[in-house]
Amino acid sequence: MVKHVILWKLKEEYSATEKDGIKAGIKAGLEGLKGQIPGLIDIGVNISPLDSSNCDLMLDSTFEDEASLKGYSVHPAHVEVANTKVRPFTASRVCMDYEI
Repeated sequence: MVKHVILWKLKEEYSATEKDGIKAGIKAGLEGLKGQIPGLIDIGVNISPLDSSNCDLMLDSTFEDEASLKGYSVHPAHVEVANTKVRPFTASRVCMDYEI
């Protein structure tokens, strides 16, 4: 199995209230992909970091294998969420993929 973990920082231009709405939209969009993408075993988005964190939200997902992760990255449902709910609002992204 393969884990795919992403940490995002939202753009600073948004108010705290706007950021809450953006994070909720990202969470709903990405978690809504479960059952739509072959090889995606589990997906969750944490939108409540502790004050000691230096990011705003985290994606934690699990795939059957590396090929499934590659398929996810180009799957139309994922691309739609990424292009409409994630990329327009994020300032930075850090990713780590690893085998478990």
